[in-house]
Amino acid sequence: MKKHIIYTLLGLFLLASCGTQNRVAKSKKKTKKTTRVVKTTTPKTEPVEVVKTTPKVEVKTPKTSTKSKTELYIETYSEVAKKEMERHGIPASITLAQGILESGSGKGELTMKSNNHFGIKCHRGWKGQRVYHDDDEDQECFRKYANPAYSFTDHSLFLTGRSRYASLFKLPKDDYKGWARGLKKAGYATDRKYPKKLIALIERYELYKYDAEVLGKKPEDAKKVTTHNDRYTVVKGDTLYSIAKKHKLSVDKLKSLNGLETNEIFVGQVLFIKPLPKDF
Repeated sequence: MKKHIIYTLLGLFLLASCGTQNRVAKSKKKTKKTTRVVKTTTPKTEPVEVVKTTPKVEVKTPKTSTKSKTELYIETYSEVAKKEMERHGIPASITLAQGILESGSGKGELTMKSNNHFGIKCHRGWKGQRVYHDDDEDQECFRKYANPAYSFTDHSLFLTGRSRYASLFKLPKDDYKGWARGLKKAGYATDRKYPKKLIALIERYELYKYDAEVLGKKPEDAKKVTTHNDRYTVVKGDTLYSIAKKHKLSVDKLKSLNGLETNEIFVGQVLFIKPLPKDF
């Protein structure tokens, strides 16, 4: 009887327990899993313009020289003139000045077609090429050279090979004044102003410095060559009248000394203020 009661109570307990679990299960609501989608927006930006650039290419334009044709001539032939001075004893300053004067700084008609920088005529015994050019007379015969350097060498040989120029080689090697006057006296040129023109070129372009280089002199010693009291260098503000008055000359006398036909002068021009010695 007791066992029967125990089994009955145990059964009731189990039933009660099952009912409770069913109610709890039913009370639970089914929930759907939801995913929250967060919308993100990309900030609007202005369209970027892509510019294609070509890399810069530097084009080097040839430099144009600001030097005069005479300065370029000196630059080109100064070494040649110095070599001739070393070999033959003719001042480089004289050689350059003669070349400038005779060849029109290398641009004269005769020089352009013959490479003859010193106006040397054919003369008797010349076996080389020749050209014909109007000079003192129509269609005179002049020597033609394959290279300008040969003209410089022939100029040296021309002077050293003729007895009328022998006295010039007894002068100091940098006495360009004596050489300029001696060339005219010996008959190298018919122009009576020839010495003055050579000396003016030498002093204007300081060609005497090439003589000093060959002789191993210092630059300050080269400058002493041009320290003369027989000439005056024109400065800004000068006139022929003021220069003549300063040196107790008449304007006509000053013009005569320098072969001037007008009253025009320029800064840097070298004017003679005393007559040249009668020997020249």
